[in-house]
Amino acid sequence: RRSILDDLFEINHIRTIYHMFISVLFLFIISTLAVDYIDQGRLVLEFDLLSYAFGKLHIVGLAWLLMFSYTLAVPYYALALWGTLYHRSPVQGVLSVGAGLVLSALQAALLGVLPIYVVFHYQLPPASRFIIILEQIRFLMKSYSFIRENVPVILKHKTKEGEGPRFPTFSSYLYFLFAPTLIYRESYPRNPHIRWNYVGVMFAKILGCLFYGYFILVRLCIPVFMNDSNKPFSTRTLVLALFHATLPGMLLLLLAFFAFLHCWLNAFAEMLRFADRMFYKDWWNSTSFANYYRTWNVVVHDWLYYYGYRDFLWLSRRKFRTAAMLSVFVVSALVHEYVFTLGFGFFYPVMFCLFAFFGVAFNFTLNDNRKSPVWNIMMWTCLFIGQGVMVCLYCQEWYAQIHCPRTGVGITHRHYMPYVYIYYAGIRITAR
Repeated sequence: RRSILDDLFEINHIRTIYHMFISVLFLFIISTLAVDYIDQGRLVLEFDLLSYAFGKLHIVGLAWLLMFSYTLAVPYYALALWGTLYHRSPVQGVLSVGAGLVLSALQAALLGVLPIYVVFHYQLPPASRFIIILEQIRFLMKSYSFIRENVPVILKHKTKEGEGPRFPTFSSYLYFLFAPTLIYRESYPRNPHIRWNYVGVMFAKILGCLFYGYFILVRLCIPVFMNDSNKPFSTRTLVLALFHATLPGMLLLLLAFFAFLHCWLNAFAEMLRFADRMFYKDWWNSTSFANYYRTWNVVVHDWLYYYGYRDFLWLSRRKFRTAAMLSVFVVSALVHEYVFTLGFGFFYPVMFCLFAFFGVAFNFTLNDNRKSPVWNIMMWTCLFIGQGVMVCLYCQEWYAQIHCPRTGVGITHRHYMPYVYIYYAGIRITAR
């Protein structure tokens, strides 16, 4: 199955909309060059904010290698050890369970502690933090899926005398760790060849999205919120800032969707000849938030459905469907808030409140019974407002960390150095 956008971009009308977004990027570049020439008498594009956000990538690479090595070795060999001893004798089976739990606990502890230690000990910048934390979550989800899918198979498998249990191959597990899916299968549908030009185009689009996001921040967010942080707080200031943030917030959401769910996953799918490209569906046509949650990110939705919602129903004998749905929302909200807290370096539960409270309310009120196009307008309006709230409040909190540091902690303390850097970068941007 191809990605929906690949099919849509073959339609001239849709491709024209795509070209309009590219033209806006060119306008950002031209306006930046024009302002720099007028103010400084030279043509230059400075990407100091972007280079800072992705700083210390060598530390990120080393941390990723450690997480990958443990994820590659521990779940696979722990499962093999447990399965082999389990089929030999009941006593050895019990001992193997203990050994497998110890190894799994060590792997979970490493994936749980190491990324947090690296993030805080080395004071990584925001983008580098997000890379490590998101990879931590991805490895944990893949490890769980691998064990969850194979343990029932080993338990049900009846071996003949002189034969050992059938285990998944190491190559299939290695392929799974890189494949753009979170559900383990022994094999996946594969394409016959790799289109390297397609891979190159996808990575080029990702790079373009990074620069697009940079211009949105330095042109539409940093000058506004840095100046607002010097004004007395009022309801008028908050409301104006919120509605000012709706457009850049929505643009950042669309960029994140296009860069990751379309370009990044399709690039790896192409390199691995992974044929099922249904990473998302036509969420933009949703008339209900229930459908939006199912179609926005199919990769994560499938994992939550199989290992969260469906397993909860199995344990409760299908008696508590509402509780199963609420548990999935709470877990997802906690994980999102965990990512944002470690990524930004401060606890400010905007994401959790939007997801756990408003998200649940919209899921039950704006449900699949709403079919009129009016509800699609309502969904988009809520998305615009929600993104505006997130960008507005997180930007204001970012500058509050600068102007209102914690009692007894100086602004020059290394915990606040990232905020100081962004602050002075914003001054240079505003001065243009």
